[in-house]
Amino acid sequence: MAKKKIMLVFGTRPEAIKMAPLVLEIKKYNDKLIPLVVSTGQHREMLDQVLNIFNIRPDYDLEIMSKSQTLSQIVVKTLQGLESILLREKPDMMLVQGDTSTAFTAGLCAFYNKIPVGHVEAGLRTFDKLRPFPEEVNRRLLSVVADMHFSPTSSSVENLIGEKIPKPSIYCTGNTVIDALLLVAKRKFDIKKSGLKLDANKKIILVTAHRRESFGQPLVEICEGIKKLAKTYFNDIQIVLPAHKNPMVTGVVEKILGGLDNVLVVAPMDYEPFVHLMKASYFILTDSGGVQEEAPSLGKPVLVLREKTERPEAIIAGTVKLIGVNGKKIFSEAEKLLIDRILYKKMQHAVNPYGDGKASARIVSAILFKFGFTAKKIKEYYSK
Repeated sequence: MAKKKIMLVFGTRPEAIKMAPLVLEIKKYNDKLIPLVVSTGQHREMLDQVLNIFNIRPDYDLEIMSKSQTLSQIVVKTLQGLESILLREKPDMMLVQGDTSTAFTAGLCAFYNKIPVGHVEAGLRTFDKLRPFPEEVNRRLLSVVADMHFSPTSSSVENLIGEKIPKPSIYCTGNTVIDALLLVAKRKFDIKKSGLKLDANKKIILVTAHRRESFGQPLVEICEGIKKLAKTYFNDIQIVLPAHKNPMVTGVVEKILGGLDNVLVVAPMDYEPFVHLMKASYFILTDSGGVQEEAPSLGKPVLVLREKTERPEAIIAGTVKLIGVNGKKIFSEAEKLLIDRILYKKMQHAVNPYGDGKASARIVSAILFKFGFTAKKIKEYYSK
C-alpha cells in the first residue's frame, strides 16, 4: 500500500507544542506515513523556540507574521499561502490543532481542495461566541469541515454528538499537550539558566494573561488583584509574570506592576524553562487554555482568570477554579490558597482529566486505521 502524506499545519506556539508530539509519533511509521510540516509563522519567535526544543524543521514556512496584523489579514495570508502548497503536495490528510485563526483557515483551505481534515482537540465549547474571541467561532466552524475529530475528553465528545457530528468520526484521545509536557518535564533543567532571579525563601506564583478578551479593563483588574496580593504578602511570595509582547498587555502590566520588588515582569519564556517554572511554582493564575491542562499534571492548583472556560473537566475534577477578572475576587481566591493548606492540598492532588501522555499514539492509530494500515481500532481514553 502506498504511503500516505499527512500535512500538519500550525502557526502559534500553543499549536506547535500540541502538534510536536504528533509529528514525532507519525515519524515512527515512516513505512506508512509521511509527515509534511507547514508553519504559517503567526507567532514567529515563540514558534521557532518550540520547534527547536522538539528538533522539528518545517517543510514549508508561510512567514505571514507582520506588525499589528488583523485577524482578517491572518486568514487571507494563510489561505493564499496554503493553497499553492496543497496543489503541489496533494496530501492525503491535513491535521490542524485547536481553535486559532491559522487552524480554522487551514481546515477551510483543505476543505476547498477536498482534502480530509483531522481536527486535534476537537469539541471544546463555551457556547458563547464572544468568549473566547475569536476562538469559540473558529473551533465551531472547524467542526463543520473536519472529517476526523480527535477530542481530548468525554465531555468534548458529547459536545460534538450534540451538534450532530457523526459519532464514528469522533475519537476520544486525551490531549496532546500532556504528551508534550511530560516529554519536556522529565528533562533535567536548571531554572537559573533562564535568567530568572527566583527567591528560594518565597513561594512562587506564576501569572499569565494574554487573551484578547482580557485586553482593556479586565487586564487592569487582573493587575490590580496581583498588586494587592504582592503587597499584602510581600515577605512570603514572589510573583512571576511573563508578559506577552503585545502593547495592549505590556503597557498595562508595566504601569500597574512596575516597581514592585516581589513581582518579576519578564519577556515571554521559551517552552522548556516555562514548564520548569510551572514545576517550581506554588500555584498559577492564568487565562491560558494550555496551562489549565498542563499544570494539574505537575500538581499545581490553577485559578483561571476568565469568566467562562471551554475546559470544564478540570473544574469538575477540582484541579482548577474559575474566578473571573474582578481584582478583589482574584486577591481573595489567591489568598485562600496561601492560607488554607487543606484547600491547597485538595486542588494539588486532584486527578488531571486531560490525558496520560498517549494522545498522539491514539491519534496516529486512528489515522492508520482510517487508511487501512491496521484492522485494530484504538482504545479510547475517556470515551463513554
